[in-house]
Amino acid sequence: MSNRTMRGLGLVTLVLATLLGSAYALGRGLVAEMGVKPSGSPANANVNGTRYADQPPATSLAPTPSASPSPSPQPVTNGDGDGPYGSLMSTGSSRVALTFDDGPDPAYTPQVLALLRQYGVKATFCVVGENAESSPDLIQAIVSEGHTLCNHSWSHDENMGKRSPDTIRADLLRTNEAIRAAVPDAAIAYYRQPGGNWTSPIVSIAQDLGMTSLHWGVDPSDWQAPGVTRIIQRVLSQTEPGSIVLMHDAGGDRRGTVTALEYLLPELLSRFQLEALPTGTT
Repeated sequence: MSNRTMRGLGLVTLVLATLLGSAYALGRGLVAEMGVKPSGSPANANVNGTRYADQPPATSLAPTPSASPSPSPQPVTNGDGDGPYGSLMSTGSSRVALTFDDGPDPAYTPQVLALLRQYGVKATFCVVGENAESSPDLIQAIVSEGHTLCNHSWSHDENMGKRSPDTIRADLLRTNEAIRAAVPDAAIAYYRQPGGNWTSPIVSIAQDLGMTSLHWGVDPSDWQAPGVTRIIQRVLSQTEPGSIVLMHDAGGDRRGTVTALEYLLPELLSRFQLEALPTGTT
């Protein structure tokens, strides 16, 4: 074969190789633009930044830093108190208020009432609607002995803040109706949100219904039944003038709370004036 022929074949081979390379590069580019996963790519691979449907959510990836991060949202205050969302967290005086949640309970509420009666102490009872409905006699006893009533939702709904305004209003009204079925002229001046999970709508609706949102300043966590000694220690170490103390007369085994009260009542009376939160003021 002549030298001229050999040079011609080499030139043709070079041209063909160049064309094939260009075609391959073009094909890869089209694949990337179309978001198609090339053959042989590992599962969940990215092509040109595209995330595939079978790729896990990027929850494990660090977020892209923001030049000017948005400030954390601040709660809206509807009440005049110093607690969450303007709820009442102290009595506003030197007096201390004992409050009892989740009742009435046929086993424990009478024992709490008897101890309060023994020491001449008035308290505030935050009652659950369905319990008020099933034990109207205990609602009557609470009122007749001069204690203050507080609405604590119909069924102790800790997620009330996630409900619609109509649902919240209906729940609070239903609870008030159950209380007033036992005591028609009962004053219900307070509402306490289960779990302390306050939201702006809850505070606003309670206020519309004539109820002050009632939080607390002292929580011995007696609902966890930590034992008599711990309940006593927590209450005495945390309570100061103006404290609102949270305890429970229902919702579980409350023997520890009742026993702790036998020691706490005379001890607290030696240090503070104890009062039931006043009714008729919001």
